[in-house]
Amino acid sequence: MGAAVGGDKGGPKGDINITPLVDVVLVLLIIFMVVTPELQRGKEVELPNASTAKRKEDAGDPVVVSIDKTGAWYVEQEQIDKDKITDNIKQALKDMPGRAILIKGDATLRYGDVRALIGAIRNAGAPTVSLAAKVPEGDGK
Repeated sequence: MGAAVGGDKGGPKGDINITPLVDVVLVLLIIFMVVTPELQRGKEVELPNASTAKRKEDAGDPVVVSIDKTGAWYVEQEQIDKDKITDNIKQALKDMPGRAILIKGDATLRYGDVRALIGAIRNAGAPTVSLAAKVPEGDGK
């Protein structure tokens, strides 16, 4: 009658159950796989190299305007007609006044192509316009 003395039947186990840990790690992996592509801002372009560029401290959430190698203009990921870019930037600045504009231009573009975009952004009343470039490894802080 009574409880069994000794044996393995009801006592604590010495093994570690890693199943919950594996579940959590797999869920985190899936979350990162889904979120990482969304972190890329603007249209994917090949940025030019800049030997004298300095890394800029993050001053907030800029509006990313891109020009691809074909000369098409994008605000974030959306392609915009060149005659409507000023209105688009005005709307973005109206929603969040004081936002900076970051231009990502393809390395194969001519200066005149980027200059036309800078002029359109300035006409929209943007307070700050910055150009994105690749900073050589080990340079810039």
